[in-house]
Amino acid sequence: MDFGQMKSVIEGLLFVAGDEGLDAKQLSEVLEQDANFIREMILDLQSDMKRQGRGLQIVELAGTYQLATLPEHAPYFERLAYSPSRSSLSQAALETLAIVAYRQPITRIDIEEIRGVKSDRALQTLVAKDLIQEVDRADAPGRPILYGTTKSFLDYFGLASLADLPETTMFENEDNLEEETRLLFEKLDGKQMTIDEIDPADQI
Repeated sequence: MDFGQMKSVIEGLLFVAGDEGLDAKQLSEVLEQDANFIREMILDLQSDMKRQGRGLQIVELAGTYQLATLPEHAPYFERLAYSPSRSSLSQAALETLAIVAYRQPITRIDIEEIRGVKSDRALQTLVAKDLIQEVDRADAPGRPILYGTTKSFLDYFGLASLADLPETTMFENEDNLEEETRLLFEKLDGKQMTIDEIDPADQI
């Protein structure tokens, strides 16, 4: 594998790792290269991305490397995330949101065990829309992120607290996750509509 291919692989690995990132030791084990050499490769890759004006950058946080967006692009991301409407969420995001809401705090790995598929992109979407957030780190190897819902989640669905979430059979038959998710969000939409239809004059 030449240098170009190795940098391409590193970029792909960091994308797959998502918010949890990877440290030099993990990358060196996967690529079967010395950790110091990996650090040099990442520095080179960081320079490449900056020189090429890419929309992503590699940042080092708490000893791990992560792919991140550029701070100067934040206004555009805010426009995209301005309205966390249900219609803008994919089925994968809705399923992930429901799992986080009922099983929080929960790690990405646990979410994927329930869904049976990878959930990195769905989690990124929900974080960007301020519906879920990092609430802690699990006491497990790698200290994976624990996700929970936000105040924006409660506000959007007209919930005073998580205790107001409707009952669900979602986790009794995980083979029917898509249908149970649809029914759950219909109930949540009903709660939201009830809140929205209250006449402010009636509250005086």
